[in-house]
Amino acid sequence: MKNNRQAVALEYGSHSAPVVTARGDAELAERIIAEARRRGVFIAQDPALVGLLGQLEIGESIPPQLYAAVAAILSWAYWLRGMVPGDEKRAQGPALDG
Repeated sequence: MKNNRQAVALEYGSHSAPVVTARGDAELAERIIAEARRRGVFIAQDPALVGLLGQLEIGESIPPQLYAAVAAILSWAYWLRGMVPGDEKRAQGPALDG
């Protein structure tokens, strides 16, 4: 059975827009997700968004067209952690998998 899983990790807080810090398919995606879980990083599952983010290069900022979608996930991650914008400098950012 083929593993079609994809994962993209984003960092936000020290950048003006979220930046892709890791991306991968299949086994690499599983390792990215496992590392995110190990570090207590929020994981959202959105295959369509991961497909778009997976086209970006490591170190590349997300494009303005994806700001709203990523902002919705970030706001959910803030809420789940009891955080407010600005707290991200003291916590890890979310990871996405699809």
